[in-house]
Amino acid sequence: MKVMRLLSSLKHDESERGIFHLGRALVKNGHTSIIVSSADEDNDLVKRLKRDGNNYHQLHMNKKSWLSLLQVTALRRLIEEYDPDVIHVHSRTPAWILNLALRRARVKRIPKLVSTMYGFYPINKYSQALLDVDTIITVSDSVTNYLKKGLRREDADPKVIKRIYRGIDTRRYPYRHNPSVYWLRHTFAEYPELEHKKWLVFPTIIGNEYGQEWLIDILGNLQEQFPNIHVIIMDDDYRDGDVAHEDFRQRTNTLGLAERITYVGSKRNDMREWLSAANIVMALANEPESIGINALQAIHLGTPVIGWDQAAFSEILQPLYPQGLVKKYNANALCKAVRNQLESVTRPEMTNQFTMREMIEETLAVYQGLYDQSLVEEQAAADAAAVRRIKKSLKKSAKLTLAPTHKNTGSIYIKPERINTNGKVKLLKKEDKTGHIAKSTEEDLKL
Repeated sequence: MKVMRLLSSLKHDESERGIFHLGRALVKNGHTSIIVSSADEDNDLVKRLKRDGNNYHQLHMNKKSWLSLLQVTALRRLIEEYDPDVIHVHSRTPAWILNLALRRARVKRIPKLVSTMYGFYPINKYSQALLDVDTIITVSDSVTNYLKKGLRREDADPKVIKRIYRGIDTRRYPYRHNPSVYWLRHTFAEYPELEHKKWLVFPTIIGNEYGQEWLIDILGNLQEQFPNIHVIIMDDDYRDGDVAHEDFRQRTNTLGLAERITYVGSKRNDMREWLSAANIVMALANEPESIGINALQAIHLGTPVIGWDQAAFSEILQPLYPQGLVKKYNANALCKAVRNQLESVTRPEMTNQFTMREMIEETLAVYQGLYDQSLVEEQAAADAAAVRRIKKSLKKSAKLTLAPTHKNTGSIYIKPERINTNGKVKLLKKEDKTGHIAKSTEEDLKL
């Protein structure tokens, strides 16, 4: 089986898409993995893909860029070269390029198409190419329900829409992982204000949809009861022209909470250490979250998570850590949940749900199912063509056998004489229509 995957970038490889793990699994099972993305050939991520046995090709299919349409011909050539059985698109721009490339592609059979919806994409013309596929993979039940509602397909065949949760690599995020002494010393040297504090880690950047304003309520209400409480935000301490960032900074300064907040930057490769060292990981997004990958990573590390009872956070915390769910959207309920956790620490139990292995197995099953379906359809088409050829041949033979005799071929008209009393029939000579006498001998037949 040949599987081609189209991506705009490789930035969200491990946390959301499992690009490397899926490619490695395909190669390990004897399949061909082709990955097309905009990353340069000398990129470390690309080198890792090639090392795992993937075939990589660079095409600039940047999101929401009309210049990406210039890659239609190049993609069509790749499709004709590899003749893939399954093509998996991971975003809308590559989906449109694929849609145009397949229109004139010279392939033995049209490949089966798979797409993944990673968020609550608007159901509009731009998203149409992502929906016109054989199977749509959604990353949570929330996205599935949103998609069905948007398409008005509440009774859709489950073979068309398949929910596959994003998974965590348990080897990289082992349960009760502890940061190294070296990392802790380096961190305290860089941020001395963090030593001997209770860490509330906000594992995302500041934005209108991420809910950082709730941190002000937590600090304002709990700082007297917990004087060592401290918030860590995975964002830079300043972003020029960012209204939400500036508003948050001004409010914390005005309320005298700035000294209880540390910004450690958004581009870090040690997220695992921050999540494992945290006392609580906060999941406070105001908008419904489709994946909740940071909360899921924290749960697998054994770190308590407190978040709103909505969308992906609810789907993750309900089976794994229900005491971390806050059902009411108000500061009192949120502060109560944080207070209870700080007073009486309860950690999530070790789990085998939401794992990378599970995600890979389910995705491979989708590929295999479509591949088997393609073979069945190909065999059915071949059988139908064979039946048509046989019918055509039989029809031609029947026409030759039942064709009427031409008039001017010298046919002999034979008329039996009236039956004699002795039970014999006498055949007589008869002139044919051409005026010639047919040569025949009289013959008696016994009846």
